[in-house]
Amino acid sequence: MVRTVAFGGVPSPVGRVLVAVTEDGLAALHFSDTPGWRERIRERLGLAEAQDPDRTAGVMAELAAYFDGGLKAFEAPLDWRLVSKVQRKVLGTLYERVPYGRAVTYGELAELSGTGVPARAIGSIMGSNPIPIVVPCHRVVAGSGLGGFSGGAGVESKRWLLTLEGYLQPALDWEM
Repeated sequence: MVRTVAFGGVPSPVGRVLVAVTEDGLAALHFSDTPGWRERIRERLGLAEAQDPDRTAGVMAELAAYFDGGLKAFEAPLDWRLVSKVQRKVLGTLYERVPYGRAVTYGELAELSGTGVPARAIGSIMGSNPIPIVVPCHRVVAGSGLGGFSGGAGVESKRWLLTLEGYLQPALDWEM
């Protein structure tokens, strides 16, 4: 059987969210249709592209429900092949132990993961998370504020996601 990756996208309040789904599950998510993103993901995965809307439909429906405020936990299977063993341990800990509406600091996640990875390196792992939102790196904050956010989204998207989840209070001009 030839293994492939299928791509899809869903509109959201933080921009168009793109997904890359293999036969094993969601492998990557990105916040905009940046030129070359699909090609880079195909190359990193070592897979050919398939036109398979059925494969991406479940993830896209979950994302739409999340952005509408109705989904608190993702159930789509994940394909972790784009991360190292240590990254997988840290990101897996985040995915399994930091629920919707909660946040941890980089240092707290370092401790929770039991990897011995220092807080600064946790920040790097969050910055290289190939599956943001679903593996909720936006829920990892600096001890002195929000910290950064990757995936082509920027800190305002992090603020929006944390507000959607009720961790931050909405600003007067905030809209869902």
